[in-house]
Amino acid sequence: MSNFLFIAWHDIRYQMRQVSTLAWVFVMPPVFFYFIGTVTGGFTNVVSGGTATPLTVVAEAPGFLREQIDLRLVDNDFAPQWLETLETDNQTSGADAEDPAPTRVLTFPSGLSQQLLDGETINARFDTKASSLSREFEAIRIQRSLYTVLADITVADARSEVDLTPATLAELNAEPRIWQLQVGAAGQRQKIPSGFEQSIPGMLVMFTLLVLLTSGASMLAVERNQGLLRRLAAAPISRTEVVSGKWGGRMALAAIQIGTALAIGTWLFSMQWGPDLAMIILVLAGWAAFCASSGLLLGSLATTEGQAAGLGVLIANALAALGGCWWPIEITPDWMQFIQKLLPTGWTMDALHKLISFEAGAASAIPHVTVLFLGALLVGALAVNRFRYE
Repeated sequence: MSNFLFIAWHDIRYQMRQVSTLAWVFVMPPVFFYFIGTVTGGFTNVVSGGTATPLTVVAEAPGFLREQIDLRLVDNDFAPQWLETLETDNQTSGADAEDPAPTRVLTFPSGLSQQLLDGETINARFDTKASSLSREFEAIRIQRSLYTVLADITVADARSEVDLTPATLAELNAEPRIWQLQVGAAGQRQKIPSGFEQSIPGMLVMFTLLVLLTSGASMLAVERNQGLLRRLAAAPISRTEVVSGKWGGRMALAAIQIGTALAIGTWLFSMQWGPDLAMIILVLAGWAAFCASSGLLLGSLATTEGQAAGLGVLIANALAALGGCWWPIEITPDWMQFIQKLLPTGWTMDALHKLISFEAGAASAIPHVTVLFLGALLVGALAVNRFRYE
């Protein structure tokens, strides 16, 4: 045991003196947490009740219906801005020439209110330049707003003995709603992770693998080429102690990487880890063990430092992309979700999503933990078999 601790201690001391290792352990993770979390956080702001969506409403002489339509658009998380005309060059009427063209435009025909009173069909057109991730949901909210206005008009018209007036609609709006619909999740929360809830676990998993497959593997190749491993072979230390000590050093590096990411995510980004933090730590321990074994195996297979680093970057990025570290795997096609289930990054991310985002309970991650530790043992056995002093 003393030889194991001696080798592991000196390995981690050497690795933590490398500038590149320090940068990838302490500097790059929070940068990626912020960048990826900020970008992906915008995908679900409207769904989760975030900032209202800007909307330009074009209606020449909108009349008394404007207030009712405006009310229902606001109810569906839009921030409508009304204009009578929209210039053909995509500049808003009366706006400064430097103003950009509106992203979302809802257009009504001329004389909207009078057409309604005359019993004519009214067609509305919705044009948007929004991303495909939010376009369909915005269209649904527009339709819901307009159908609610239609229902309001139908009820108000049935009650009124004269033509529809703003007072009739105001009276209807002031009445309490007898029927109310309460919407909630059936069972455990089923929300696709986004923002920091996706980026922090994803980048944590990716960087742990990246550091162990680059720094961890490269150091072993350097030691072999410089003859340092041959010195260990001549020392009164068994092969088992040497290999286990090398694995222990990489496990310590993975623990530092994970511990730092957990602390930064919690204190700097206010990450909420959910009710099963102990199981999350166990999942990450299994992932750390797997990464340590993988780093040892790659270091045993690579012949040069550059080869180990290059292969490490390539493998880590490929597994991160396919395993759901860069984006929620739940938004991808079925074939990508199937591939994720075959990858170690996929096992880890699926377990973290179940525990953090879906709050499925600690027991839901037991299969993932079992597979990760078994994978660590299998890859570790391969590393021991391929380990060589020169």
